[in-house]
Amino acid sequence: MKEAMLYESLPKNRVRCNLCAHHCLIREGKKGICQVRENRDGKLYTLVYGRTISQNIDPIEKKPLFHFYPGSTAYSIATPGCNFRCAWCQNWEISQMPKEQHLIAGYEATPEEIVAQAQAHGCHSIAYTYTEPTIFFEYAYDTARLAHDAGLANIFVTNGYMTEAMLQTFSPYLDAANVDLKAFRDQTYRKYVGARLQPVLDSLKAIKKLGIWLEVTTLVIPGLNDESAELQDAAQFIVQELGTDTPWHISRFFPDYQLMDLPPTPQKSLERAWEIGKSVGLKYVYLGNILGEEKQNTYCPKCGTLLIKRNIFGVVANRIKEGCCPDCDYVIAGVGIDRKEISVSSSGS
Repeated sequence: MKEAMLYESLPKNRVRCNLCAHHCLIREGKKGICQVRENRDGKLYTLVYGRTISQNIDPIEKKPLFHFYPGSTAYSIATPGCNFRCAWCQNWEISQMPKEQHLIAGYEATPEEIVAQAQAHGCHSIAYTYTEPTIFFEYAYDTARLAHDAGLANIFVTNGYMTEAMLQTFSPYLDAANVDLKAFRDQTYRKYVGARLQPVLDSLKAIKKLGIWLEVTTLVIPGLNDESAELQDAAQFIVQELGTDTPWHISRFFPDYQLMDLPPTPQKSLERAWEIGKSVGLKYVYLGNILGEEKQNTYCPKCGTLLIKRNIFGVVANRIKEGCCPDCDYVIAGVGIDRKEISVSSSGS
């Protein structure tokens, strides 16, 4: 157990957590919405510091990040807990564990051990993922600082519900983020997620402004967020507020958790969303959770040549040269976009 950061003490031993946009007011002996931050005697503590529920080595493309050191691997970690209650959560067994099972499972792993494991396995980055990394902020923050000193990149795969104060604190060590834009209607967030849309939009703009490499993912769910008008609004927001170079990942829904009665997303719905993204000017639009789909590849926005060919969650070929298309010299957006081989030193700080 470790005292939390980003909270304020209030009268009567209450505390206000300022980590995420819920801004939970927590009475003594109670927990916040995430169920992993507890008020004990007027001090806020994180209950998941150093307690991992998952550690894996993933292709960076699985995050998904397609324009951040393609072909590299990320050492991926998570703790139990989440500040959302998504009805379709694919990791609900661990994200909702503290709420539904009143349990915080996992095993101890210090930030030093996480960094050492990432280096030992030749990973280029550490990804804070699977559950919501904002709720294990202190653990991720200490790990990220060590990773930064060791030459490793840091990645958030996030719902984007953090506060600006959290982003400002973490930003010197955060290199990339994929934000899950779950819908573009506030009522959908309120009904199915237990949150609001606007703080997510604010975080997206803040991440872009801070110079952190940003990609956006939208899981298209039949009858919930798949109307053309809503997809158009989401795509236009990305263009106008985040820029046409921002990759948009459109992913296929499969029944899970509380939405087992819905069918998988039809292929035609994904194709329609892809067309909408391209029609408003997005240069890099990808389809996800689809096998053997050419729309997972990267093409030059200017001349249309195939630049990065992908297969499932890996890079098969990368033709980008010095950050540009080899055929027309168009500059391709991204970080380490033409990196063919990733090598990370095993010597840490």
